[in-house]
Amino acid sequence: MEIEVAKRLQRTEEYYFSKKLREIDEMNRNGAQVINLGIGSPDLPPHPEVIKTLQEQAALPTTHGYQSYKGAPALRTAMADWYRRYYRVNLNPDTQILPLIGSKEGIVHICMTYLQEGDYALIPNPGYPAYSSAVTITGATPLTYDLKLENNWVPDFDQLEQMDLSKVKLMWINYPHMPTGALANRDFFEKIIAFGKKHEILICHDNPYSFILNDSPQSIMEVPGALDVAIELNSLSKSSNMAGWRIGMLIADEKRIGQIMRFKSNMDSGMFLPMQLAAATALSLDKSWYTELNEEYRKRRNKVFEIMNLLNCSYDENQVGLFVWAKIPAGYENSYQLCDNILYNAHVFITPGGIFGSEGEQYIRISLCAKIEVYELAIERIKKSL
Repeated sequence: MEIEVAKRLQRTEEYYFSKKLREIDEMNRNGAQVINLGIGSPDLPPHPEVIKTLQEQAALPTTHGYQSYKGAPALRTAMADWYRRYYRVNLNPDTQILPLIGSKEGIVHICMTYLQEGDYALIPNPGYPAYSSAVTITGATPLTYDLKLENNWVPDFDQLEQMDLSKVKLMWINYPHMPTGALANRDFFEKIIAFGKKHEILICHDNPYSFILNDSPQSIMEVPGALDVAIELNSLSKSSNMAGWRIGMLIADEKRIGQIMRFKSNMDSGMFLPMQLAAATALSLDKSWYTELNEEYRKRRNKVFEIMNLLNCSYDENQVGLFVWAKIPAGYENSYQLCDNILYNAHVFITPGGIFGSEGEQYIRISLCAKIEVYELAIERIKKSL
């Protein structure tokens, strides 16, 4: 007997990494020992005090029950304090912050709360594939806007104004940008807030990379009036090395928090309390934590630059975030061809930029989530394969 999947999934393909990792697993079973430089899963541990808090709280007999859908007050207070110290944004922890089981779930929650069939949502090209997938699952239609190198990978407002925006309810943006590593400045955030207000479009800013190789973290919420038209997602996955813990946050005005809670509360329950309290510890760390983390990422980025040089790729040395984005040389049809060539001949997996949209087809992306020795081994393998 075969049960047909719902329409919402018939337009949604399996995630590229899910398919490719199965292929890599098969190669490894045959002895390939593939080096995976494709996925941005931090390999470094959280701060020892974070682990200590988790252990101490988990050992208590009173911390194992169901938790509030809104998150523990201690966690929301820590999130508000983190925003005040690092982003210069004052938030009410009781009404403007919603802890999430990872910020990726927030993408789906926002789309499911506000979108339905007949609606449109603006999606960056190139951009994180989860934006398009989440929009599609709701029955709404993704409408891409192009990001280009010559415009520093920020939207062209003239192009946006020429689009039919009459059915657009929501727009996804993401700075520091993944996959390109581009930064946006205050002027851009002011313009995008004005654009959202003008066209009555909800601006959704996905902001998980702001601390990585970036000494001046920014939030869209720094712009006066941003709460009127914007939502921001943030995460401890990259900045605190807590990807597997699945702890994120959603910043919005009280009304939108309530609307999104109507969906979220039907999907899950609150997070394990010891994890919430450990996350609060992570958020209370001083700037030295981020400084030391970025010292390691700079060393790794230099090694990735060596790989890009071997492949004759061009790149911006000032890009930030957890990856290096580079344009492939002439001679390759697209990024998939180069990446498959390196995978099959050097047994090194790197990400083709084409999975992020048509504007990424001539680019590749390499993660900074591997130890220096791993990059050195990858360099040797690639040298031998060329």
